[in-house]
Amino acid sequence: MGQYSYFRGQIVPNEEAKISIQTHAFLYGTAVFEGIRAYWVEEEQQLYVFRMLEHYQRLHNSGRIFLMKPSLSPEEMCTVTVELLQKNHFTADTYIRPILYKSGEAVGIKCHDMADDFLIFAVPFGAYLDTSKGLKVKVSSWRHLEDNMIPMRAKCNGAYVNAVLAKNDAVMDGYDEAIYLTSDGHVSEGTGENLFIVRNGRLITSPFTADILEGITRDSVVTLAREELGLEIEERPIDRTELYVCDEAFFTGTAAQVAPITEIDHRPVANGKVGPISKKLQELYFDVVKGKNPKYRKWLTPVY
Repeated sequence: MGQYSYFRGQIVPNEEAKISIQTHAFLYGTAVFEGIRAYWVEEEQQLYVFRMLEHYQRLHNSGRIFLMKPSLSPEEMCTVTVELLQKNHFTADTYIRPILYKSGEAVGIKCHDMADDFLIFAVPFGAYLDTSKGLKVKVSSWRHLEDNMIPMRAKCNGAYVNAVLAKNDAVMDGYDEAIYLTSDGHVSEGTGENLFIVRNGRLITSPFTADILEGITRDSVVTLAREELGLEIEERPIDRTELYVCDEAFFTGTAAQVAPITEIDHRPVANGKVGPISKKLQELYFDVVKGKNPKYRKWLTPVY
């Protein structure tokens, strides 16, 4: 059975969802996107989409930065997404990629006076990173983009060339991921993930002003840490050397989920094993997204 996408206002077979080689978003990267996960729960025969509305609200905010005017509201985007997933009959963990893009076919560096369009495709999707063991990461020589360059508050397609360069270097050097520094030398985030460290029982993460994405998984983990584990959360600048002396570290993100880090720049994080707070937050997160914690069912949208 073929798969379907949402394209130009309707659900069509994937082979019909094509853009022109002159599309502005293809020529200049003028598109914004979201990554949304849906989790298959075998015992319920149900597919749950995680925090879908919040993702589409963020997509609208990204679009505002690039002068885009979506034809659908966030709520309408949610409805279309459920219809698309039902049409594809997915019975496995799934990755959903909505894109709001400049669809005009024109050569010219601008965002105004350019038509917008919206599409969604979805694919079965397992682990992006191996969350069962600790990751080995490096601090990248590539600096993170700044808010006054290409704002990371918007998930802009073109901005991810920066991530490709950093991630590619890390993997070719034998690491699993990379950590960016800001232009002033403080810790920012991973190439597609927010970053947390633990020091003396406190959970520490970089602030939004460190050019990070306003992560929805990040927000979810902060909520779980406070409400379920009673942890103190600090949002503040993090020095590079704090990475070398922290007790635990982990990434969060739609693709990464909750991914513990056990080595940074050839230095073991603490004893080089997955830490207890990272492990507990990972377990809590997976219980939530699989519908096993009734308290957070409000974050899930059933498909079937």
